[in-house]
Amino acid sequence: MSVNPTAHRSLSEQAYELIRQKIVTLALPPSSVVDEGQLQEELNLGRTPIREALKRLELERLVNIIPRRGIFVTPINLTDLQRLYEMRLELECMATKLATTRGTANHWQEMEYVLKQAYPPGNISPEQLIAIDDQCHRIIYKAADNQFLEQTLMALYPLSLRMWNVALDKLGDNKEKVVKHEHIVEHEQIMAALREGAATEAVALMHGHIAAYQQYIENAILGKSAQLLPT
Repeated sequence: MSVNPTAHRSLSEQAYELIRQKIVTLALPPSSVVDEGQLQEELNLGRTPIREALKRLELERLVNIIPRRGIFVTPINLTDLQRLYEMRLELECMATKLATTRGTANHWQEMEYVLKQAYPPGNISPEQLIAIDDQCHRIIYKAADNQFLEQTLMALYPLSLRMWNVALDKLGDNKEKVVKHEHIVEHEQIMAALREGAATEAVALMHGHIAAYQQYIENAILGKSAQLLPT
């Protein structure tokens, strides 16, 4: 009996998305053991797509596959955070610069629509903030019109998002207080500069945006949670 390769790829992609979501949202916490059998049962998927997804996640540094020992979610540490944000600062700014000349009115209309979801102010949850941030960055990656840069940033963003979720988790009941309307304003300012083709301004705003998120996460990892909260 022949196997439909398209259907096979679809199952592998499905497994990849679902397992990655578990890791990013901390349903599979850092350093935890990944049980293939349990994943097959939970996701109702076969062994092959699960294994292919895990190999892909290993390339993206979300899991470690250690022969004869098992599969583990990669741990999170301060050095990894700093190295990751070194990359993101440079590449996000590059994408922003390219987007000022290659982006279209359609891109910025889409971004404006996404940002409108943050209104009225004060009613946005941490999860909604993350979703809006994710969509805005994806639009900029697309507007940069460089598939190699887009693919690299799309692989880096989930690593950053997992660290952001760790920071929120450390805040516990205080996590709602870290969600500020200024985060949305930052994206609105970036969008305005992109619309105008003001590359220097857009890049400076993006640099500040990425650096601020790094500081939030670093403070949480170091136990400086109070610095994340409004005074």
